[in-house]
Amino acid sequence: MSTTAIPGYRYGDPALPPAPIGADGLRDLRAACLLSDDDLAALSEAAPIIEPQIEEILDTWYGFVGSHPFLLASFSTAEGPHQGYLAAVRARFGQWIRDTLRAGYDDRWLAYQREIGRRHASGKGEADGITGTPEVVPYRYLAALIVPITVTMRPFLAKGARDAEHLERMHQAWFKAVVLSVALWSEPYVREGWW
Repeated sequence: MSTTAIPGYRYGDPALPPAPIGADGLRDLRAACLLSDDDLAALSEAAPIIEPQIEEILDTWYGFVGSHPFLLASFSTAEGPHQGYLAAVRARFGQWIRDTLRAGYDDRWLAYQREIGRRHASGKGEADGITGTPEVVPYRYLAALIVPITVTMRPFLAKGARDAEHLERMHQAWFKAVVLSVALWSEPYVREGWW
């Protein structure tokens, strides 16, 4: 899927405000997550394994969210789950997988991570013109979803891993990259000066 065909996808948009941290802050946050250059190499190795499976991965993740009304509520209006919103977010979620596997970790990437966090904490639904959903995704679920988004990736990585060590290396790199993303997304949830 072309990224230009994904409504609301703004990676690289020069109109996005800059992230609250620069290269030094990102270096420190990566160190806190133990995300090394070797991990970035492992993510690059995982990309050709995962990218052909993205729709299956999203089916797994959406099945999980859909089976928990407290998670599905973030995508729902008074009439129930908003199918258009779920579809729009799904396209961006798939692209987030690609971006995470191939992250440039530059200012453009940081600015878009900030935008992702903002959309969870305020401005929810605005990229898709959706109204009537909850105003915010509760942060506790962003943090908690690190587990299923990490655990469920392992069988998909296993389909292309050379051996158990390669699988573990890619899976650990994915875990660290997901934690890094959620740490960046937390900024709009945190009181100014505390993030």
